[in-house]
Amino acid sequence: MRPFTYEQPGATPEALHAAAGHAAPPGEGRIRAPAQYLAGGTNLLDLMKIGVAHPAALINIGALRAEHGRIEADAGGLTLGALARMAEAQEHPAILRDYPVIAQTLQLAANQQLRNMASLGGNVLQRTRCNYFRDPSWRACNKRDPGTGCAALEGNNRHLAVLGVSEHCIAHYPGDFANALAALGADVSILAVDGTARRIPFEELHRLPGDTPHIETVLQPGELITAFHVPAGPWTRRSLYVKVRDRESFAFAIASAAVALHIEGGEVREARIGLGGLAAKPWRAREAEAALRGRPLTEKTAEEAAEAAFRGAVTHSENGFKPELGRRTLVRALLQAAAMEA
Repeated sequence: MRPFTYEQPGATPEALHAAAGHAAPPGEGRIRAPAQYLAGGTNLLDLMKIGVAHPAALINIGALRAEHGRIEADAGGLTLGALARMAEAQEHPAILRDYPVIAQTLQLAANQQLRNMASLGGNVLQRTRCNYFRDPSWRACNKRDPGTGCAALEGNNRHLAVLGVSEHCIAHYPGDFANALAALGADVSILAVDGTARRIPFEELHRLPGDTPHIETVLQPGELITAFHVPAGPWTRRSLYVKVRDRESFAFAIASAAVALHIEGGEVREARIGLGGLAAKPWRAREAEAALRGRPLTEKTAEEAAEAAFRGAVTHSENGFKPELGRRTLVRALLQAAAMEA
């Protein structure tokens, strides 16, 4: 592990000031930020140990939990502090009752010990599990070392993405919780190092790889995610998460679907769909949503929606099965959600 400095600010302004004090030289900040915020550390510390991440400074923001760790629900929706623990959110009564898809994405992620430590903000920023990204002995990884190529294109790519990929990177986004946020149309609150606040749609937080797969989000160096905002809607109670993986527990999704439905008079008034384990970023399946609106949700219409969701899928040597698995996973999730009492 490379040497780094460690700071433990007691309040948000101090944390932002510390990040600003480790500003990157011009042109370098978007490739490898010299400072990283540390919350639970369940992903970042792993990456540092295996030599993938090597920040010059760690800024421990645990003391900011009182300000950015609250969970609040009212008639307008749900606010999730970015420093709330995954376990806290999965057990929150309002989330279990009114946003079950969020609770399920958290319950099905990792193990209880990790969920007790991991923050919601850190969870959505977790890095890909692509073998070539996580093993520095492989030289060819555009996400880790821009311009070196992508060994996964012709290598071990069984778990990798089929949606949103490019010729430069087919790494997948591995998380669960973010798929529910994408499906439910959440927003993200962000603070810049100068204290300026902005709020963006969650769908815009993560970037597609294109020809710059090393730039994974729209966050600027030192920016801090403070909260997620999920709007209320008649679809949130009729919502669930289906996760398909190689083993029953403690495994990342090969395919998953976060689904929320508003059904009235036997017809789908609104459908919200997020796909996981299949794409380069948390994936909102808008084509599938459009295919369902104004129609009864039957096995036939669910299959048509699933076809629409994967119409643009691109496969490689070992992941050709994933579009079909993704379609079946989405159909299963839609039919289960339609059968829920809401």
